[in-house]
Amino acid sequence: MRAVVQRVSRAKVTVAGEITGEIGLGLLVLLGVAEDDTSTDAVFLAEKLAGLRIFPDDEGKMNRSLIEAGGSMLVVSQFTLLGDCRKGKRPSFIKAARPELAVNLYNTFVAEVRGRGITAATGRFQEQMDVELVNDGPVTLLVDSRKEF
Repeated sequence: MRAVVQRVSRAKVTVAGEITGEIGLGLLVLLGVAEDDTSTDAVFLAEKLAGLRIFPDDEGKMNRSLIEAGGSMLVVSQFTLLGDCRKGKRPSFIKAARPELAVNLYNTFVAEVRGRGITAATGRFQEQMDVELVNDGPVTLLVDSRKEF
């Protein structure tokens, strides 16, 4: 499971003109599910992101987690994070999970985040989405449950 994590002052996702998820201070998480991911990956990643100390403390140092900062999370499914661009000009998505598996693990991840007391908004799985954000910092991190990078 892969995530692009951005610390935001606000973010929202819109589908066909309808806002499906919106947050203020928090994390925008673009989430990709691989074909061999399991619920263990979803639990690991939820725990990791909930505790990631990337919010400023009173001295301006990145020392607070999302929970400590009182922030929310906007989770947007993004299978293209599993795109392999090493050969040719067209990405290969063969390592991305099929939609049936991906939606279950996406929902597991969201449930795990919420189970940690974090308000989590979402996009809409398998839909064309417009994502707007104000990246605070900017702070952008790549996190992989298999620790591939």
